Amino acid sequence: MVIQFSEQKLAKVSEIIARYPEGKQKSALLPVLHLAQEEFGGWLSAKTMDYVAELLSITPIEVYEVATFYSMYNTKPVGKYMFEVCQTGPCMVSGCDDIIAYISEKLNIKLGETTPDGLFTLKTVECLGACGYAPMMQLGKHYREHLTKEKVDAIIEECKNNANVNN
Repeated sequence: MVIQFSEQKLAKVSEIIARYPEGKQKSALLPVLHLAQEEFGGWLSAKTMDYVAELLSITPIEVYEVATFYSMYNTKPVGKYMFEVCQTGPCMVSGCDDIIAYISEKLNIKLGETTPDGLFTLKTVECLGACGYAPMMQLGKHYREHLTKEKVDAIIEECKNNANVNN
């Protein structure tokens, strides 16, 4: 399978690269990886990362290093709904470990795993900058705050209902 951006995304890549001086196209790596993840199924395969390296005229290892360092990039397939639970100090003190364990038990998956139906992925992330609302997680573009087991149950049901509506 050939990996290639749509014409619209390729134009956006060119626009992003043009923001930086000649020879500094590596500076476009983060936004181009976001576009690639969006375009190619929510994750970055080795072929996708190689393609990004080629577009930016950098080595594949430079792309791999960045994609594996930041939690916002997925290097394996993920579920339709990704529960990204904050695990830093304030969230930990407020019970994120219990929330993570509860989600893991409820969905019958471990950290980094996806449910067999492809609906849910559970992962932990570093600070999401909402310490006053701990424990919390990011679900897509939205924060879910002051998590409790009851709130987690409601979120899971909401996601299942949305998945059924969209199918």
